[in-house]
Amino acid sequence: MLTVYGRATSSNVQAVMWTIAELGLEYERLDYGHKFGGNKTPEFLAMNPNGLVPVVVDGDGPPLFESGAIVRYLSARYGKDPFWPADPAARVVQDVWAEWSKTTLFPALMGQVFGPMVRYRPEERDNKSIGAGVEALKPLARMLDKRLAAAPYIGGEALSFADVFIGHLLYRYYTLEIDRAETPVLDAYYDLLKQRPAYREHVMVSYDSLRPDT
Repeated sequence: MLTVYGRATSSNVQAVMWTIAELGLEYERLDYGHKFGGNKTPEFLAMNPNGLVPVVVDGDGPPLFESGAIVRYLSARYGKDPFWPADPAARVVQDVWAEWSKTTLFPALMGQVFGPMVRYRPEERDNKSIGAGVEALKPLARMLDKRLAAAPYIGGEALSFADVFIGHLLYRYYTLEIDRAETPVLDAYYDLLKQRPAYREHVMVSYDSLRPDT
């Protein structure tokens, strides 16, 4: 059984939990991080010296950290084609989008827009910087819109690990009060994800507790 250390409101924990649910794996999740604390103790730091969530322990295996590595590990060990393509050439085509999500989409959305809007009081926000972040998101959303025009999911006709990397960010993208680019295909993709029980349970989690004074 998997043991997951990390709060349900963490976007990185959500990516891992969505993967676990799609793969039908047994797990126990323990609340760590943010208001729950526990992630700076010697015991936790022995598992992840960064002091961040998630950490996953698979049975008697070593503690695993970094959500992207965990998603790939779970997909490779427990997933089947098409969730984890068996052909490396087919898999890497999807993995470039997974990596793009981590290196490009995540910093733009979470670092420039979500964090400043949610974690700060209105009077503390740098609205000019947030506005620049909102504008920076628009061409990225259009890139996804174009990618998804050929098939309903990132990898084709079925959900794959690459959708986890991108899709777990979309709940926050679509629920923030921001000016979004016109992306009808991406909108339909998000609607498709919302139909998945695992997505609704593990990704569509209120982030109000992340706001100050809550």
